[in-house]
Amino acid sequence: MASLAIRIAIIGGGLAGATLANALLQVPQVHVEIYESAPEFSERGAAVILTSIAQKSLRRAIPSAREVLNKAGAVSMNSTRLVIGSGPEAGAVIADMGQSGNPGLVIHRASLLRELLVSIPQELLHTNKKLTAIRSTTECVQISFEDGSTSAFDAVIGADGVFSNVRKYVLGDGAADETASPAGFWDSRILIPYEKAKSRLGAEYFEMDRQYGWMGDGAFIMHDVLEDRKMVQCVISAVETDPPKDRKRLLTREHLSQTLSSWLSGPIAEGVIDLTLDDPEPFGWSQWDHKSTTTYANGRVCIVGDAAHAMTPWQGFGAGMAIEDAMVLRTLFANISSPGEIEGVFKAFDTVRRPRCERIVNSSRETGFIFCGKDEEIELDVDKIREALAPRWECIDAIDYKSHEDEAVGILREKLSFRG
Repeated sequence: MASLAIRIAIIGGGLAGATLANALLQVPQVHVEIYESAPEFSERGAAVILTSIAQKSLRRAIPSAREVLNKAGAVSMNSTRLVIGSGPEAGAVIADMGQSGNPGLVIHRASLLRELLVSIPQELLHTNKKLTAIRSTTECVQISFEDGSTSAFDAVIGADGVFSNVRKYVLGDGAADETASPAGFWDSRILIPYEKAKSRLGAEYFEMDRQYGWMGDGAFIMHDVLEDRKMVQCVISAVETDPPKDRKRLLTREHLSQTLSSWLSGPIAEGVIDLTLDDPEPFGWSQWDHKSTTTYANGRVCIVGDAAHAMTPWQGFGAGMAIEDAMVLRTLFANISSPGEIEGVFKAFDTVRRPRCERIVNSSRETGFIFCGKDEEIELDVDKIREALAPRWECIDAIDYKSHEDEAVGILREKLSFRG
């Protein structure tokens, strides 16, 4: 390790941290280690969706991306079909999204994390390491853990989730004013064996690999196929006006029937309720996001993924933004050769990434209200929904990654030139 120029600690071993580690391992002058607070590396939640644009950024970040996705059991969706799920127009198809080119992949989160970790040497992976303090000196960044151990690195990158401890350090005195807060929705995500889901929901929804999104009064239901067609993810999301303090609520038949009362005569709600209540722990979790973030960097400490820009899942790009973070940081670190240039890397990263991420965070939240029929101008009018949704993914898809990386490198060079 002494012969390597740049030593980086990643705090958090979920998808964001593991993707970033894989990306930085491609940079010869970088040594990276991951510190996870839990006893083992794991991911909460059922599936992650990688749109075609997210797959493109993953390939730029990690050369083995295709192999990783295949081994994780990714299933390619023929389209995302949006359908009305409640009211007099229940069953009406709004749109088939993603039919041109590659519409997207659905992957079990735990399987993807497993495959990302396989390529990282075991000696670089540390569990039971709950961060308690960060202290920066002129020579290094010191990190302390709950078990009493300490380590020193040239830089620290926080990938430690929506309630990130690294974020608190980065934002300093302003952290309390920019913490995550309820976004106005809750969701429940479960995995069901393929044949069971097909039998209960209807064989017609499994004639091809297609993600279904059902839009209705105050709620949204989704189901898609993953794990090489062995499992199905079912999601119930709903508008939330009374978020619980611990973020979770026990789901009962009474609660779900009340939430989906206007859906029960439609084609999908009763089946999804039954499948949800078959789960041994049928909980709904509040969706939280970051409404604002002043900066993603403070000296040689930086934040990525949900630690930087936690967002709602309505546009299916939370993982995509974390992958883009890894892609840009890989490019930036490939363009420096000494620890003294790290601050320039993180400043360039913040300058390029934060405006894009904030736009997508806000767009996703707004899309959720459309999906749940709570946009006052649109409601559940099929034609108005089609018109409103048509341009909503432009803020995500309208990007040239080469130009995005080049912009970051240009800013880095300006900052290093000014420093020199």
